[in-house]
Order: sequence, then structure tokens, then C-alpha cells
Amino acid sequence: MKIGIFDPYLDDLGGGEKYMVTLAECLSLNNSVTVFWNKKDDLDKVAKRFSLNISKIRLKKNIFSPDYPFFKRCLDSLYYDAIIVLSDGSMPFVLSKKLFVHFQQPFPNLKMSIKTIIKKIRASSFFCNSYFTKSFIDREFRINSQVLYPPIDIKARKIRKENIILHVGRFRTINIGSENYKKQDVMIDLFKKMVDGGTKNWKLVLAIGLHQNDRPKFDNLRKKANGYPIEFLINLNNDKLSEAYSKSKIYWHATGYGEDLSKNPELAEHFGISTVEAMGYGAVPVVINAGGQREIVEDKISGYLWDTLEDFIDKTNRLIKSSKQWKEMSKEAVKRAEKFSGERFCKELVSIIR
Repeated sequence: MKIGIFDPYLDDLGGGEKYMVTLAECLSLNNSVTVFWNKKDDLDKVAKRFSLNISKIRLKKNIFSPDYPFFKRCLDSLYYDAIIVLSDGSMPFVLSKKLFVHFQQPFPNLKMSIKTIIKKIRASSFFCNSYFTKSFIDREFRINSQVLYPPIDIKARKIRKENIILHVGRFRTINIGSENYKKQDVMIDLFKKMVDGGTKNWKLVLAIGLHQNDRPKFDNLRKKANGYPIEFLINLNNDKLSEAYSKSKIYWHATGYGEDLSKNPELAEHFGISTVEAMGYGAVPVVINAGGQREIVEDKISGYLWDTLEDFIDKTNRLIKSSKQWKEMSKEAVKRAEKFSGERFCKELVSIIR
């Protein structure tokens, strides 16, 4: 098959880009795959950041760019047996034999226009990254989408675990609608409170994906950690991130805390790739009871889900104080992470677009 793929956020270096380029990598094994994008450097950066093989993937001028003529896009799309698009809330119009639309986040209160309804008819299928995303997308677009969980590849190392609480996430304050939506500031304040309350010999490590235009605000965040055992690891490659996961005992996530998620569900974690990755390396997750995290963590078995900051501290302290409980939950976390393997992703993907 001749397959075209478009991700409007390809220069973002986030989990969504890992998803889409892994999708392209998987399909390129037995198909002719083209990614629509104007800058090869952006694709190369994603491949390097996530250790992906793009040797069989072609790059073609972005036919979905606003300055690309509409009729030329339609004619160019005729060449493809299938086009897969990551939606930014809109529906594309193409003339490929098949069109698959992927959603990675809710788009609440979307106004369905006649134009969108007509475009929707052209789609062969829709798929989402979690049941959390699906619950909103199906309602807003009046469809019945499939769920294809993100690909998680884990290469655990035999490295001695240390007393480390790890968080992995981008630092973003723009184009989100929430100041520091990953809530790294909340976690720093919480850890400082634990240290002030007597927690000793533990370190909080924040592995941060940072864009240059966010650096001034990030520097303010870093200052909050002064004087405490808090370490920042910036823009790690896959190998270094693997080392951080391997050393850590506990994994924290707080995206969505303090937000009205009934009105703004997009501010919750839509799935939680880093949570699964951490679990695969034996780190026990203590994560917010919201969004896609509920689909990953089996509460009190493979990790903990928390609702309040007091709950957050209490469940973390249980793991800190009981090595027996930590070991039991660490084993269960590894088992649970195996359910989201990259091999599973490719098999399910092929069945969707067949």
C-alpha cells in the first residue's frame, strides 16, 4: 500500500510525535510510507529523540499546509491508498482511497459544522489513544472510534535502584491554556513539604523536555527547588532517559490537578506514556486519578492513584517506609506495562487500516 501520514505537531517532540512516527516506522516495513512535512530536520529530531528507524520513510512537501493549494492537495492525495492524519480538531478533505483520522486529546464543545459533517463521511475509520479521549471524541464528533494505545518499548537495565522519585514530562506554558499544565511546580512544592516534614535520603528528579521559548519561565521553576534534593535533567535522549527510569523507585504524575476537567478535559493526561515507561522499569507510579492514568494503573496493585495532595503524600510515604510493599508493587508494575508493548501496537494498527 502507498500510505501518507500527517502530524501537524511534528516539530513538538512530544509523546504524540513518538506515536505518529512509530506508526510510520511500523507501516514502512511492508508499505510505501510518506510523511507530509516541509522540514526534514524535524523528522530527524523525533527519530533521534525516540530511537526510531525512519530509513524507509519518505518525506514529501506538506500538502496540508495552509499555503498549499486545495485542489492540488486533492489531486496529490489521489496517489495514496490510505492517508492517516493526526487531527487538531479539524477534519481534512482528501481523495485517497481511504482516510484514517487519529485523535490524541479531547476537543470539548466542538461546533460541528456542515462542512465537518461532509468531511467526516469521507473517513474510513477513527482511532484514539485512550478510552478517556474516545469518550469525548465520540460524543463531539458523533462517531464510534477505536482505541489504539501508544507504543511502549522498554529496555530495562540491571541498574541498582536508588531512592529517587522521578517525573518525566515537557515543560509547557504556551498554547495550552494552563500555566505549566504538567504541574511540575505542584510536585516540587509537595516534595519540599515532605523534606521539611522529615523525609530523608530521597531525591526528586524531573526529566524535562524544554523548548527554548519556555526557558525564562522554566528558570523560575528551577529556582523553587533551590536548597532541596531536587535535580533537573533537560532534553534527555532515549538512552539517558532509560537510565533515569532504571534508577528510580517511584514515579510521580500530577497533570490535571486543580483543573476543572469536566469543562477542560484536554488539561488531563490523555494517556500517560511516561507512566507506562516508568512502570516497565519497575518504578511504582503514584499518579493523579484522572484522564488516561486510570486506564494504566491498577490502584493498590501496580501503583497508586491519588485524589488530593494529602493522599499523594500518604501513598508515596507508604512506598518509602515499606520496602516489602514497594517490591511487590514494582513487580506488578512491570507486568502491567507489558500489556502496552510496541509489538502489540503494530499488530493492532495493521488490523485497523487493513
